[in-house]
Amino acid sequence: MQKYKTLHLWMLIPFFIMQIGIFPFYWPTFSREFWGVHVHYWLASAWYLFLIIQPYYATHGKLDRHRTNGIIGFFIVGGVVFSAIVMLMGDMQNAGLIEQNPEQSNLTPEFLYGVVVIELILVAAFIYSIIQAILKRKDLEEHAWWLIAGIFYIMMPAVGRGFFFVMAVLKGGLFEVPLYVPNTIATGVIIVLLLFFAWKYKKLRHPATWIGVVVNLTTFFHEQIGSSEAVQGFLKSMIQYR
Repeated sequence: MQKYKTLHLWMLIPFFIMQIGIFPFYWPTFSREFWGVHVHYWLASAWYLFLIIQPYYATHGKLDRHRTNGIIGFFIVGGVVFSAIVMLMGDMQNAGLIEQNPEQSNLTPEFLYGVVVIELILVAAFIYSIIQAILKRKDLEEHAWWLIAGIFYIMMPAVGRGFFFVMAVLKGGLFEVPLYVPNTIATGVIIVLLLFFAWKYKKLRHPATWIGVVVNLTTFFHEQIGSSEAVQGFLKSMIQYR
């Protein structure tokens, strides 16, 4: 585990990228956000912090504390997963509103329906990475990499919003930003970061690495997936809102 001695410092990178990306969509409207948004934000932030603290404990002679915190951490990650799934109701509601008033947004219902499907895929991959990390907890090398790689499976919502905000500021308004541009940049940044970490820790051929690449590439197909009437019908039947 010597090569993971400084991992806790490297994990600051995805933590700060996530925080910067979500900042303009959370803190300026903090007092007006729904309870579910607060729950998801703080649970997700706590999980990122766990992935900074836990490698430090594991590589600095504090394995007992690492194992105890791990039990707490997996409780938190369950909250991250289920709060993320519940949050998809907001995308469905926005898609319905845009269908009624398409001139009010530069988003399309098809894009948002696609977002729901893509985020379900990302969350499913994240769940798989957590299960693999639990199953391989006695193999510290495998355990560590499944947890590290998994964080790159769920970065997209925050990173995508961050690039969208930056481009909106540069172009002078949200309506001026073509949706595929920040989406493409964010996906590229996440994949490059994942591959950099994989290269650094000699995991380029690891299945966790390539799962991360594949699930992030699906974000290029928001519109195509969301345009399917079968997909829309299924989502509307499963995710009800008022």
